Amino acid sequence: MKLNKTILVGFIFILLAGVIFATDILNPIIRPITYIFLMGSSKGKDIIFFGLLGLFMILSQTIKKDIDTTKYLKVSIITGSVLLILGIVLEIVFRLKMGIKLNTIFASMTSTMSTTSILHTHLLKSILGEVLTQIIGPFIQSNINTGVGLYSYVPSFAFLAILLIPILFAAIVLASQKRPWFTNFLLAFFSSCLIIGAIDGGLFSTPAIVGIMGLYLIYRNGYYLNYVIGKVLKDEKLLEENEKIQPPYNRNFKTVRYLFNRFLVYFVVGFIIFLRFTIAFAGAEPDYYTVDVVNPSEDIDLGNISVEAVDYDQNNNLNKTTYKIDPAYNEMELLNDLKVPLNNSCEYYTVSWNIYSYLRIL
Repeated sequence: MKLNKTILVGFIFILLAGVIFATDILNPIIRPITYIFLMGSSKGKDIIFFGLLGLFMILSQTIKKDIDTTKYLKVSIITGSVLLILGIVLEIVFRLKMGIKLNTIFASMTSTMSTTSILHTHLLKSILGEVLTQIIGPFIQSNINTGVGLYSYVPSFAFLAILLIPILFAAIVLASQKRPWFTNFLLAFFSSCLIIGAIDGGLFSTPAIVGIMGLYLIYRNGYYLNYVIGKVLKDEKLLEENEKIQPPYNRNFKTVRYLFNRFLVYFVVGFIIFLRFTIAFAGAEPDYYTVDVVNPSEDIDLGNISVEAVDYDQNNNLNKTTYKIDPAYNEMELLNDLKVPLNNSCEYYTVSWNIYSYLRIL
């Protein structure tokens, strides 16, 4: 493998991931940027993102023989879409099995606190987190949440979904071979977002939407992206390489099929975003938060949290205490505030959705 600029940049990104893992010195610079497209970036996400970005760029230079990169890009889009949908299916199956409402956030208090919901799932993350904990557990810093607290609750067929991740990874590597440098970088960027989104967040998360939209954008409009950048930068080599990659459809601007192929992705992404907010509003409980605490210890003091009513239920061998809490709390702040008094005081708890609480702080 001959060293070139793409490989060199890839190594720089991997080195950057290593620096982020070893120290927090770059957090004030990196975090505000990655926060935008990684949906509330964290140390763990930053490490994985830059590591994947560098790895994809390096591996894009490894295969010398001619392959149908367009076909493998299509495989990547299909595999990624199936993986994201399976993440939501897992959440539904998990909740039906546990007897938990669909419109709740589940918080496991075993091992370390880990949360998951249909709108932001962490079930697949917990499987990979368990694997990493077994392999490099002592080296994982305490401020990196691996989601292992959810591992014991994950449905058994979730491991089949995990198998799609290496398939997706391989398809992306094959799709990135012999592409012009600009779309090669974009493919590495969007693919890193997609894999992170599939593991941490699921179909409705920002990195998943950015990733799947980006792959489709390259599939349908990669030729024009290279053309525009080549003209702006006056990069003749980029323009020359771009002519070897033609769009996978007729470039007749007047045909309905052309418009459908070019702009379908934007309608799909718009529908996913619309669906996310529709589900969030339809499942919201604006009058109060319902907090179900399962198998609580005898003495639980929620401190300064404003509790409006308490109900005790010990039917069906399930010891559950239900609190109705003031809806004035921001949903995320309530989750964090509950973490302290409920730590080591219950098996798990659930919190009902209240998207209206985010609107009040805007």
